Amino acid sequence: MRKTPILVRSVDYAGSGMDAHIQANRALWDELVRVHVRAPDSYDVDSFRAGRETLRQIELAEIGDVQGKRLLHLQCHFGMDTISWARRGANAVGADFSPEAIALAQHLSAETNVSAEFVCANVYDLPQSLNGEFDIVFTSYGVHCWLPDLDAWGKVIDHFLAPGGFFYIVDQHPVGGMFSDRDGELVAIESYFDTGPFEDTSDGSYADRDAKLQNKTSFQWQHPLSDIINALTANGLRVEFLHEFPFCMFRWLPSMVRGDDGWWRVPDRDDVPFLFSLKASKS
Repeated sequence: MRKTPILVRSVDYAGSGMDAHIQANRALWDELVRVHVRAPDSYDVDSFRAGRETLRQIELAEIGDVQGKRLLHLQCHFGMDTISWARRGANAVGADFSPEAIALAQHLSAETNVSAEFVCANVYDLPQSLNGEFDIVFTSYGVHCWLPDLDAWGKVIDHFLAPGGFFYIVDQHPVGGMFSDRDGELVAIESYFDTGPFEDTSDGSYADRDAKLQNKTSFQWQHPLSDIINALTANGLRVEFLHEFPFCMFRWLPSMVRGDDGWWRVPDRDDVPFLFSLKASKS
């Protein structure tokens, strides 16, 4: 029996200040929801409905017990991690700018009989769409590259964190984003630093390389770790740790091979970070 109903709040995007870059990204992610829900190797929604958990060992170990904690999940896609935190006892709220994602999150929460709240809003507009403070603000795996303004992002995190709470991110490492496979060798071809949005027009996604898309154009930003850390510390948070890992959660480069532990690695290379995790607390 459900403990509480799911709440879905909508935002008038025409008045939200979203620029053309973010609007294009929203159209892409609305379409990717329909692709990803059919991607058994990456999302496997059927086994999730049956009780499978989507959280990985990095965040489980570094965040710890969430029983009874108020947890806000930014950029939650269609809510599988949000629901997984709720299964572990968190009072979880997921937020995403894609109406398609939030609608599917609502259905998954109902189907799994796990109580969670979902809010449809651009990250920057979330303070106008959601009230309250949280013990944990969480975001993960493929998120910061979609954010044009990290300082404003840091302000949103500070806004929602209760005193004594903490922010946690585990995501793709900006150093990994510099590299490409060239004849079996890793070659740095991109800038480490933010040079403005870069445009990509292509089919497929990390979950389904062969997917044919109508909304092919997206815009992403390369943020060095210094920009991520400064966006948090400038808004009053104190960094407790920064960890870096020589593997990824998906096949970022063609040469990567998936290990028995589920992580993707470049064979015989452990000198390039492809993931990082960071925890920052609020006094």
